[in-house]
Amino acid sequence: MSIETEQVDSVAVPPRARVEDAEPRQRDYLSGFLAKQPEADAPHEAGGALHTAVVDALKEIYDPEIPVNIYELGLIYNVEVTDAGAAAVTMTLTTPHCPVAESMPGEVEMRVCAVPGIAYCDVNLVWDPPWDPSKMSDEARLELGML
Repeated sequence: MSIETEQVDSVAVPPRARVEDAEPRQRDYLSGFLAKQPEADAPHEAGGALHTAVVDALKEIYDPEIPVNIYELGLIYNVEVTDAGAAAVTMTLTTPHCPVAESMPGEVEMRVCAVPGIAYCDVNLVWDPPWDPSKMSDEARLELGML
């Protein structure tokens, strides 16, 4: 196998690119996608304004024994808000014998009902699945020095 080579005296300089010589630019295929405005979230759906306000209200409630709010602690299993302003919160406590077992659901109901746009709140206290530390958010673990 041999490589052939050729001796040349000079190489022609290629012409410089000029803007006037360029072809017209094609329309960007993303332009329609980027110009589209996001659809308004329904206020009662997850990520909507009313749902977010309820979650923010829950984040203001702290467990008296643990310096972390009940939402980050993982005690809130589900939050549902209807378009009529009825909220349903499914929650648990750290143990069935928790000292705030009688008062915590009432506080959750009171705080959620205080959110503008919420007419009624139903708090469902469940024990299945049982709470365990794996349900805590990373923020809660960091606060408690568990990370």
